[in-house]
Amino acid sequence: MRVIPKRFAKLLSSTALAALSAALGCGGDDGIATVTADEIAVAHTPPGGYGDVMPPPILARCTEPLVDEAPDLRGIWATEELQVSGEPAPPEHALWQHVERIEQCGNRVVVTSTGVIHDMRADGTVENGVHDVSAIDFRPIDVVATFEDGVLVLRPVGVPGVEVTRERDGEALVWVYGPFAIVRLKRVDD
Repeated sequence: MRVIPKRFAKLLSSTALAALSAALGCGGDDGIATVTADEIAVAHTPPGGYGDVMPPPILARCTEPLVDEAPDLRGIWATEELQVSGEPAPPEHALWQHVERIEQCGNRVVVTSTGVIHDMRADGTVENGVHDVSAIDFRPIDVVATFEDGVLVLRPVGVPGVEVTRERDGEALVWVYGPFAIVRLKRVDD
């Protein structure tokens, strides 16, 4: 697809830009090519996990803006504080080594960490939720995702009362893993 560079698009009136875009076969009303979340295939964890090195970002090509109700959770995050069962976790606890990448596009969210890729739509449906495997034991999971009051809420299907949430607290990300753990993460990418 041809694209009119933004520096030139700014110089044209919207009418002239639309006519030029149509003549050149460019995408988008503003002459800038767009890629929506729907145009990118849903990702799944490979058998046995992805190993020690994270795969490339799934939504990197996406230019669709986040939906209004979505908190901006994007980035690479690493544990800086950890509580397990309401107590500070000992230094040997595995979650101290936790690093995750969160990508977002429209209402789509991809969380990549600990060998798994959880790709979902935060639309409250089972159909568009996570259909993958657990990072703990690679058993199949189905999870419904929603955005609620600035929080990404994940509810495992068939596990009543359990929620996994992620939300921003200033510059930090707070991940609450059901009643088991509260993890405060710092952003480690630019």
